[in-house]
Amino acid sequence: MRCLIVHNPRSGFGSDAIFALERELVRSGDECVLRVLADSFDATEELRDAEEYDVVVLSGGDGTVSSLLYALRNRQVPTCIFPSGTANLLFANIGNSPEPSALARACRWRNTANCDLGEVSWTDASGERCVRGFSLMAGSGFDAELMSAAAPNKKAMGEVAYFMAALADPTPKVIHYTIDVDGERIERDGIACLVANNAMIQGEIEIVPGCVMDDGKLDVIILEVNDAVQLVRPLLAGLLDPKGRAGRRPKIETFRGSEISIETSVAIPMQADGEVVSEGVTRWQARALAGASDLIVDGLSRYRDPDAQTQPKFPIAEQKAFPE
Repeated sequence: MRCLIVHNPRSGFGSDAIFALERELVRSGDECVLRVLADSFDATEELRDAEEYDVVVLSGGDGTVSSLLYALRNRQVPTCIFPSGTANLLFANIGNSPEPSALARACRWRNTANCDLGEVSWTDASGERCVRGFSLMAGSGFDAELMSAAAPNKKAMGEVAYFMAALADPTPKVIHYTIDVDGERIERDGIACLVANNAMIQGEIEIVPGCVMDDGKLDVIILEVNDAVQLVRPLLAGLLDPKGRAGRRPKIETFRGSEISIETSVAIPMQADGEVVSEGVTRWQARALAGASDLIVDGLSRYRDPDAQTQPKFPIAEQKAFPE
Protein backbone atom coordinates (compact mmCIF):
# COMPACT_ATOMS: atom_id res chain seq x y z
CA MET A 1 0.00 0.00 0.00
CA ARG A 2 1.13 3.54 -0.80
CA CYS A 3 -0.05 6.16 1.68
CA LEU A 4 0.32 9.95 1.79
CA ILE A 5 -0.13 11.71 5.14
CA VAL A 6 -0.56 15.49 5.02
CA HIS A 7 -0.21 16.96 8.51
CA ASN A 8 -0.59 20.45 9.99
CA PRO A 9 1.59 20.52 13.15
CA ARG A 10 0.05 23.82 14.32
CA SER A 11 -3.53 22.58 14.50
CA GLY A 12 -5.11 22.13 17.91
CA PHE A 13 -2.68 21.63 20.78
CA GLY A 14 0.10 20.20 18.63
CA SER A 15 -0.72 16.54 19.25
CA ASP A 16 1.73 13.99 17.84
CA ALA A 17 -0.94 11.27 17.61
CA ILE A 18 -0.52 11.27 13.83
CA PHE A 19 2.74 9.39 14.36
CA ALA A 20 0.82 6.72 16.28
CA LEU A 21 -1.43 6.34 13.24
CA GLU A 22 1.60 6.00 10.96
CA ARG A 23 3.07 3.31 13.24
CA GLU A 24 -0.21 1.36 13.20
CA LEU A 25 -0.82 1.84 9.50
CA VAL A 26 2.38 0.84 7.75
CA ARG A 27 3.26 -2.79 7.06
CA SER A 28 6.40 -4.37 5.59
CA GLY A 29 6.66 -3.49 1.91
CA ASP A 30 4.44 -0.40 2.18
CA GLU A 31 5.44 3.12 1.28
CA CYS A 32 4.34 6.04 3.45
CA VAL A 33 5.08 9.71 2.71
CA LEU A 34 4.60 12.26 5.51
CA ARG A 35 4.12 15.79 4.17
CA VAL A 36 4.25 18.45 6.92
CA LEU A 37 2.51 21.72 6.06
CA ALA A 38 4.29 25.06 6.33
CA ASP A 39 2.69 28.13 7.90
CA SER A 40 1.41 29.22 4.52
CA PHE A 41 0.61 26.34 2.20
CA ASP A 42 -1.02 25.78 -1.16
CA ALA A 43 -3.48 22.90 -0.78
CA THR A 44 -3.50 22.15 -4.50
CA GLU A 45 0.29 21.94 -4.61
CA GLU A 46 0.50 19.76 -1.50
CA LEU A 47 -1.92 17.28 -3.10
CA ARG A 48 -0.64 17.51 -6.66
CA ASP A 49 0.22 13.80 -6.76
CA ALA A 50 -2.61 12.43 -4.60
CA GLU A 51 -3.81 10.00 -7.28
CA GLU A 52 -0.48 8.18 -7.05
CA TYR A 53 -1.37 6.91 -3.55
CA ASP A 54 -3.84 4.26 -2.43
CA VAL A 55 -4.88 6.30 0.61
CA VAL A 56 -4.47 9.96 1.58
CA VAL A 57 -4.67 10.93 5.27
CA LEU A 58 -5.49 14.55 6.13
CA SER A 59 -4.42 15.56 9.62
CA GLY A 60 -5.36 18.92 11.10
CA GLY A 61 -8.21 21.09 12.29
CA ASP A 62 -11.47 21.61 10.44
CA GLY A 63 -10.18 24.62 8.51
CA THR A 64 -7.03 22.83 7.32
CA VAL A 65 -8.85 19.63 6.43
CA SER A 66 -11.57 21.47 4.52
CA SER A 67 -9.08 23.35 2.36
CA LEU A 68 -7.31 20.08 1.56
CA LEU A 69 -10.58 18.27 0.83
CA TYR A 70 -11.57 21.06 -1.53
CA ALA A 71 -8.29 20.57 -3.40
CA LEU A 72 -9.20 16.85 -3.69
CA ARG A 73 -12.79 17.46 -4.85
CA ASN A 74 -14.05 15.13 -7.58
CA ARG A 75 -10.67 13.37 -7.84
CA GLN A 76 -11.95 10.06 -6.37
CA VAL A 77 -9.04 9.72 -3.94
CA PRO A 78 -9.84 7.57 -0.85
CA THR A 79 -9.30 10.02 2.01
CA CYS A 80 -9.06 9.44 5.76
CA ILE A 81 -9.68 12.36 8.12
CA PHE A 82 -7.49 12.32 11.23
CA PRO A 83 -8.55 14.60 14.13
CA SER A 84 -5.65 16.89 15.06
CA GLY A 85 -7.51 20.17 15.61
CA THR A 86 -9.32 21.95 18.43
CA ALA A 87 -12.92 20.89 17.80
CA ASN A 88 -12.59 18.23 15.04
CA LEU A 89 -16.27 18.59 14.18
CA LEU A 90 -15.94 17.11 10.69
CA PHE A 91 -14.44 13.96 12.19
CA ALA A 92 -17.24 13.84 14.77
CA ASN A 93 -19.85 14.15 12.01
CA ILE A 94 -18.28 11.29 10.04
CA GLY A 95 -18.47 9.15 13.17
CA ASN A 96 -15.38 6.93 12.80
CA SER A 97 -13.61 5.47 15.81
CA PRO A 98 -10.99 8.02 17.01
CA GLU A 99 -8.33 5.47 17.99
CA PRO A 100 -5.25 5.55 15.71
CA SER A 101 -5.26 1.76 15.49
CA ALA A 102 -8.91 1.72 14.39
CA LEU A 103 -8.34 4.43 11.80
CA ALA A 104 -5.29 2.59 10.48
CA ARG A 105 -7.40 -0.53 10.11
CA ALA A 106 -10.09 1.47 8.28
CA CYS A 107 -7.44 2.76 5.87
CA ARG A 108 -6.37 -0.77 5.03
CA TRP A 109 -10.00 -1.84 4.50
CA ARG A 110 -10.53 1.32 2.37
CA ASN A 111 -14.31 1.35 2.45
CA THR A 112 -15.43 4.80 1.38
CA ALA A 113 -18.53 6.98 1.30
CA ASN A 114 -19.25 9.58 -1.38
CA CYS A 115 -19.84 12.77 0.60
CA ASP A 116 -20.67 16.35 -0.33
CA LEU A 117 -18.63 19.50 0.10
CA GLY A 118 -19.85 23.06 0.18
CA GLU A 119 -18.43 25.91 -1.87
CA VAL A 120 -18.78 29.61 -1.05
CA SER A 121 -17.95 32.59 -3.27
CA TRP A 122 -17.90 36.33 -2.71
CA THR A 123 -16.30 39.54 -3.98
CA ASP A 124 -13.72 41.17 -1.71
CA ALA A 125 -13.16 44.88 -1.11
CA SER A 126 -10.78 45.12 -4.09
CA GLY A 127 -13.36 43.63 -6.44
CA GLU A 128 -11.63 40.23 -6.72
CA ARG A 129 -13.81 37.13 -6.87
CA CYS A 130 -12.99 34.67 -4.05
CA VAL A 131 -13.95 30.99 -3.86
CA ARG A 132 -13.46 28.57 -0.96
CA GLY A 133 -14.64 25.10 -0.01
CA PHE A 134 -16.12 24.08 3.32
CA SER A 135 -17.01 20.79 4.98
CA LEU A 136 -19.08 21.98 7.94
CA MET A 137 -20.58 25.46 7.87
CA ALA A 138 -20.03 28.88 6.37
CA GLY A 139 -21.82 31.96 7.60
CA SER A 140 -21.95 35.69 8.11
CA GLY A 141 -22.86 37.64 11.22
CA PHE A 142 -22.47 36.71 14.88
CA ASP A 143 -20.83 33.36 14.15
CA ALA A 144 -18.04 35.00 12.14
CA GLU A 145 -17.56 37.68 14.82
CA LEU A 146 -17.17 34.90 17.40
CA MET A 147 -14.54 33.15 15.28
CA SER A 148 -12.60 36.38 14.89
CA ALA A 149 -12.75 37.21 18.61
CA ALA A 150 -11.80 33.66 19.66
CA ALA A 151 -8.84 33.28 17.27
CA PRO A 152 -6.15 34.85 19.53
CA ASN A 153 -7.03 32.52 22.43
CA LYS A 154 -7.94 29.32 20.59
CA LYS A 155 -4.44 27.83 20.76
CA ALA A 156 -4.23 28.22 24.55
CA MET A 157 -7.88 27.77 25.56
CA GLY A 158 -9.30 25.43 22.93
CA GLU A 159 -13.10 25.41 22.59
CA VAL A 160 -13.46 27.58 25.73
CA ALA A 161 -12.23 30.52 23.64
CA TYR A 162 -15.53 30.51 21.69
CA PHE A 163 -17.63 30.70 24.87
CA MET A 164 -15.47 33.51 26.23
CA ALA A 165 -15.93 35.43 22.98
CA ALA A 166 -19.71 34.97 23.16
CA LEU A 167 -19.85 36.31 26.71
CA ALA A 168 -17.82 39.35 25.66
CA ASP A 169 -20.46 40.35 23.07
CA PRO A 170 -23.95 39.83 24.60
CA THR A 171 -25.74 42.15 22.14
CA PRO A 172 -24.64 41.28 18.59
CA LYS A 173 -25.92 43.28 15.63
CA VAL A 174 -29.29 42.25 14.15
CA ILE A 175 -29.03 41.97 10.35
CA HIS A 176 -31.68 41.88 7.63
CA TYR A 177 -31.02 38.91 5.34
CA THR A 178 -32.39 38.39 1.85
CA ILE A 179 -31.88 34.75 0.95
CA ASP A 180 -32.48 32.83 -2.27
CA VAL A 181 -32.73 29.04 -1.88
CA ASP A 182 -33.04 27.27 -5.24
CA GLY A 183 -35.04 30.21 -6.59
CA GLU A 184 -37.20 30.80 -3.52
CA ARG A 185 -36.78 34.27 -1.98
CA ILE A 186 -36.79 34.56 1.82
CA GLU A 187 -36.35 37.67 4.00
CA ARG A 188 -35.55 37.41 7.71
CA ASP A 189 -33.95 39.38 10.55
CA GLY A 190 -31.40 37.76 12.86
CA ILE A 191 -27.88 37.84 14.21
CA ALA A 192 -26.45 35.20 11.86
CA CYS A 193 -27.16 33.21 8.73
CA LEU A 194 -25.23 30.00 8.11
CA VAL A 195 -25.11 27.40 5.37
CA ALA A 196 -24.35 23.88 6.63
CA ASN A 197 -23.08 20.71 5.03
CA ASN A 198 -22.92 19.16 8.51
CA ALA A 199 -24.87 20.61 11.44
CA MET A 200 -23.69 18.66 14.48
CA ILE A 201 -21.68 20.79 16.92
CA GLN A 202 -20.01 20.17 20.27
CA GLY A 203 -21.88 17.81 22.59
CA GLU A 204 -23.27 15.94 19.55
CA ILE A 205 -26.01 18.58 19.29
CA GLU A 206 -27.62 18.63 15.84
CA ILE A 207 -28.58 22.23 15.05
CA VAL A 208 -30.56 20.91 12.10
CA PRO A 209 -31.82 17.38 12.74
CA GLY A 210 -31.26 15.18 9.71
CA CYS A 211 -28.57 17.36 8.13
CA VAL A 212 -26.26 14.95 6.30
CA MET A 213 -23.44 15.33 3.80
CA ASP A 214 -24.53 12.75 1.24
CA ASP A 215 -27.83 14.23 0.00
CA GLY A 216 -26.51 16.84 -2.43
CA LYS A 217 -28.08 19.63 -0.34
CA LEU A 218 -27.04 22.37 2.08
CA ASP A 219 -29.05 23.61 5.06
CA VAL A 220 -29.62 27.34 5.56
CA ILE A 221 -29.77 28.26 9.27
CA ILE A 222 -31.07 31.61 10.49
CA LEU A 223 -30.59 32.62 14.14
CA GLU A 224 -33.71 34.76 14.69
CA VAL A 225 -32.74 36.33 18.00
CA ASN A 226 -32.04 39.89 19.14
CA ASP A 227 -29.20 39.16 21.57
CA ALA A 228 -26.88 36.37 22.70
CA VAL A 229 -29.02 35.65 25.78
CA GLN A 230 -31.86 34.43 23.55
CA LEU A 231 -29.53 31.71 22.26
CA VAL A 232 -29.96 29.98 25.64
CA ARG A 233 -33.31 28.53 24.54
CA PRO A 234 -32.07 26.71 21.43
CA LEU A 235 -28.89 25.68 23.27
CA LEU A 236 -30.90 24.22 26.14
CA ALA A 237 -33.19 22.47 23.66
CA GLY A 238 -30.11 20.98 22.04
CA LEU A 239 -28.70 19.75 25.34
CA LEU A 240 -31.99 18.11 26.29
CA ASP A 241 -32.71 16.76 22.81
CA PRO A 242 -29.42 16.50 20.85
CA LYS A 243 -30.98 14.71 17.86
CA GLY A 244 -33.94 17.09 17.60
CA ARG A 245 -36.56 14.37 17.91
CA ALA A 246 -38.99 16.78 19.59
CA GLY A 247 -39.15 18.99 16.49
CA ARG A 248 -38.01 22.46 15.44
CA ARG A 249 -35.36 24.28 17.46
CA PRO A 250 -36.69 27.49 19.08
CA LYS A 251 -35.40 30.73 17.51
CA ILE A 252 -33.84 28.81 14.61
CA GLU A 253 -35.40 28.62 11.15
CA THR A 254 -33.97 26.38 8.44
CA PHE A 255 -34.30 25.81 4.70
CA ARG A 256 -32.65 23.26 2.39
CA GLY A 257 -31.32 23.60 -1.14
CA SER A 258 -28.34 23.15 -3.44
CA GLU A 259 -27.87 26.73 -4.76
CA ILE A 260 -28.04 29.55 -2.22
CA SER A 261 -27.48 33.32 -2.38
CA ILE A 262 -27.40 35.59 0.67
CA GLU A 263 -27.54 39.40 0.84
CA THR A 264 -27.14 41.44 4.03
CA SER A 265 -28.31 44.93 4.95
CA VAL A 266 -24.79 45.92 6.05
CA ALA A 267 -21.27 44.60 5.48
CA ILE A 268 -20.48 41.91 8.07
CA PRO A 269 -17.70 39.33 8.64
CA MET A 270 -17.87 35.91 7.02
CA GLN A 271 -16.40 32.58 8.14
CA ALA A 272 -15.94 29.13 6.66
CA ASP A 273 -15.32 26.13 8.92
CA GLY A 274 -14.23 28.32 11.82
CA GLU A 275 -11.84 30.57 9.89
CA VAL A 276 -12.73 34.18 9.10
CA VAL A 277 -12.39 34.57 5.32
CA SER A 278 -13.63 38.16 4.97
CA GLU A 279 -14.02 41.08 7.36
CA GLY A 280 -16.98 42.51 5.49
CA VAL A 281 -19.35 41.16 2.82
CA THR A 282 -22.87 42.13 1.75
CA ARG A 283 -23.48 39.31 -0.71
CA TRP A 284 -22.22 35.73 -0.98
CA GLN A 285 -23.21 32.47 -2.61
CA ALA A 286 -23.02 28.84 -1.59
CA ARG A 287 -23.55 25.63 -3.51
CA ALA A 288 -23.41 21.93 -2.79
CA LEU A 289 -20.72 19.83 -4.51
CA ALA A 290 -22.54 16.51 -4.48
CA GLY A 291 -20.36 13.44 -3.84
CA ALA A 292 -17.15 15.47 -4.22
CA SER A 293 -15.22 13.55 -1.52
CA ASP A 294 -14.46 9.84 -1.10
CA LEU A 295 -14.13 9.56 2.68
CA ILE A 296 -12.88 6.42 4.39
CA VAL A 297 -15.44 5.16 6.91
CA ASP A 298 -15.51 2.34 9.42
CA GLY A 299 -18.33 0.30 10.91
CA LEU A 300 -19.24 3.05 13.40
CA SER A 301 -19.82 5.76 10.80
CA ARG A 302 -23.34 6.86 9.91
CA TYR A 303 -22.16 6.90 6.28
CA ARG A 304 -21.01 3.29 6.12
CA ASP A 305 -22.40 1.15 3.32
CA PRO A 306 -23.95 -2.05 4.74
CA ASP A 307 -23.07 -3.78 1.46
CA ALA A 308 -19.41 -2.67 1.47
CA GLN A 309 -16.62 -5.16 0.88
CA THR A 310 -16.16 -7.67 3.69
CA GLN A 311 -12.44 -8.18 3.13
CA PRO A 312 -9.69 -5.58 3.57
CA LYS A 313 -8.29 -4.03 0.39
CA PHE A 314 -4.77 -4.36 1.82
CA PRO A 315 -3.52 -7.10 4.19
CA ILE A 316 -3.73 -6.36 7.90
CA ALA A 317 -1.96 -9.32 9.51
CA GLU A 318 1.47 -8.77 7.95
CA GLN A 319 4.33 -7.55 10.14
CA LYS A 320 4.25 -3.87 11.07
CA ALA A 321 7.02 -1.79 9.56
CA PHE A 322 7.52 -0.11 12.96
CA PRO A 323 7.04 -2.88 15.56
CA GLU A 324 6.84 -1.79 19.18
